[in-house]
Amino acid sequence: MHAWATPQGVNILSMGMWACSQRPTHRASKEAILNHFQVTDSIASSGQPAEAQFAEIAAGGCDVIINLAMPDNDNENAIATEGSIITSLGMICIHIPVAFDAPTEQHFARFSGYMDTLKDNKVWVHCVVNARVLALLFRCLQSSSGLTADEAKTPVLMAWLPKMDDVWKAFISHAPEHSKSQVSGLSAMESSQNVDVW
Repeated sequence: MHAWATPQGVNILSMGMWACSQRPTHRASKEAILNHFQVTDSIASSGQPAEAQFAEIAAGGCDVIINLAMPDNDNENAIATEGSIITSLGMICIHIPVAFDAPTEQHFARFSGYMDTLKDNKVWVHCVVNARVLALLFRCLQSSSGLTADEAKTPVLMAWLPKMDDVWKAFISHAPEHSKSQVSGLSAMESSQNVDVW
């Protein structure tokens, strides 16, 4: 079991869309990545980075990029050469396409398997807007490191929760037995959040 440290000092930015940053970064282009969130000291997440932003991510010491977006029209900002860009910068590229309307336990098993294997690396996980990433991380951080639902939740996940469909609510409810009551309590937590980022 690997224990990831949880971040402190979370700030929510409201810009008419999801926008979140855990702590200021030193480079403006990395800071501008849609819904960038530093989940732990070794795990960052975001929406789709622009081509030039991958260089900033690499310069920040990232070892691995995991892309959860579908390779089709799921992501209008997708970069067809993303894999070659990432590897040319010395990082490892892993693509686990997760259909936004159909996340499965097989997706979770592959993702959590990679995350467990990569626990000693700096990993950046992205999709289109950072929704599916944070849903998978929510479960992964609980099952792999024993974090509670409260410790594994993020501001972006909490902002999405009121609009989350039943497919994703069912998906995140498959948290470990020790935290099932906490997962069901997410609805109560969402009502206590005074955040409007949609």
